[in-house]
Amino acid sequence: MAGLATAAVAANHSDKAAMAAVEARKAQMKLIAYHTGILGAIAKGETEYDSETARNAAMNLHAAAGLARGTMWIEGTEQGAVGDSRAKAEIWSDPDGFAEKFTALETASGEMIDAAAADLDSLRAGMGSVGQACKSCHDTYRGPEN
Repeated sequence: MAGLATAAVAANHSDKAAMAAVEARKAQMKLIAYHTGILGAIAKGETEYDSETARNAAMNLHAAAGLARGTMWIEGTEQGAVGDSRAKAEIWSDPDGFAEKFTALETASGEMIDAAAADLDSLRAGMGSVGQACKSCHDTYRGPEN
């Protein structure tokens, strides 16, 4: 898949570059988790619903989910190979499946923008799709904590 770096490209990366890629994707996941957390707190009633805050969180979630993966998901940076990576090797052995799962999050987060701005019930409904997209990818492509 064109979105994921090939072994030849990975071979040209130093250990420092591999660690940087792992840290970059962990940062991406932290951004996704942070904004999903804001939306989740609103959906659960832990935070008061405000359409502007909800829309901004959804926009940022969508932006984070839409980052190009090629520079962060370098082959050879799977769990056990580099630092505390939790990325399973299946990301690179099944790049189309991985892309499909990530695209599901991009789609769900894009739909969440309008849902979050509309009203609380729409936000809650949208959270189901976002949560399912996250879970589906993590169940398949994220390893256990190191």
